[in-house]
Amino acid sequence: MVSDAGDIRAADVHQGDIRASDAEREQTAESLREDYAAGRLSGDELDERLEASYRAKTVAELRSLRDDLPELPLAPAALRADMVRRRAELRRRLLQHAGGAFTPFAICTLIWAASGANDSFWPVWVLIFPLVFVLRNAWRLYGPAPELDRVQAELEHRSGGSGRRARRRHEHAPRRPELP
Repeated sequence: MVSDAGDIRAADVHQGDIRASDAEREQTAESLREDYAAGRLSGDELDERLEASYRAKTVAELRSLRDDLPELPLAPAALRADMVRRRAELRRRLLQHAGGAFTPFAICTLIWAASGANDSFWPVWVLIFPLVFVLRNAWRLYGPAPELDRVQAELEHRSGGSGRRARRRHEHAPRRPELP
């Protein structure tokens, strides 16, 4: 409601009384189409609900169209976005860890160079272990069947569990946005 000063009082506006946007109407229509494709709605029910979704003025009206339907899994686009975000975070952590893992190789190379660099390049043996770690986890991140959980677990194990806080945050994060 509007007070004398023309301000809208937040206490007078209920969550369901919020006006629906065109994007919310379209999102509801798309989820109804997915329910039809899954066999939860008949063609007539779909038509009725689609018409009602495009006529809806409030968010509550949109929600009422889905009250008797189960929650849908994440859309493929949302899954891809989540994977890209998670992959970028794991890549950042992998590079940080790799930087520390290559330090002994750099030190051994300096020792080899300072000793005259006459013998065979023995620091290559020190390079093998961090290289295997990086290549294996890069394949797990970007290979044909990404194993993000496995990379995350290995990075946390090698870090002494310092990633527990991030994992806890990830586990409690909402998996999909709420449909109107």
